Amino acid sequence: MTSNSLTSKSPLATPQAAPQTNAPADTQKLANRRPMKAKDSVQKAAGAFRTISEVAEELKVEQHVLRFWETRFTQIKPLKRGGGRRYYRPEDVELLKNIHHLLYSEGYTIKGVQKLLSATRGNLTARVDTAAADVAVSEDADASPVTVAVEKNRTELQSMLDELKSMRRLID
Repeated sequence: MTSNSLTSKSPLATPQAAPQTNAPADTQKLANRRPMKAKDSVQKAAGAFRTISEVAEELKVEQHVLRFWETRFTQIKPLKRGGGRRYYRPEDVELLKNIHHLLYSEGYTIKGVQKLLSATRGNLTARVDTAAADVAVSEDADASPVTVAVEKNRTELQSMLDELKSMRRLID
């Protein structure tokens, strides 16, 4: 026998067609891996717990950002199951939304949000709602962002001054 006849009968020498699969078009195809299932966008109930990936997707931040926020804001306490898997309560998700708004929309620093959380005892909802309303009103007037911030601070300081004056009257 010649080497030609041996190689032609060898299974390595004959080209084989790749097996055909009926996988959906939106699955990932990698060599030596199972195809990934396509994610269905299922809406959860309002009171349902959320995983870190669901919260990260909703806030449009990476998961490591949420883990970092847990180290900086002690008010965020997700439920941890076996293997350290995090499940966020609706209250945690609301707090994370408020923190996200203050950091990304209003320009607060981490330290500033921490101070605000301690001053409001962890309830940022009223602060964020009034700030959003102030911004909406000021955007109608075509004001610059600096003017908006100054006016918001002026209004806040005026309300603090009024409160202090009323306290002073009570003391006198």
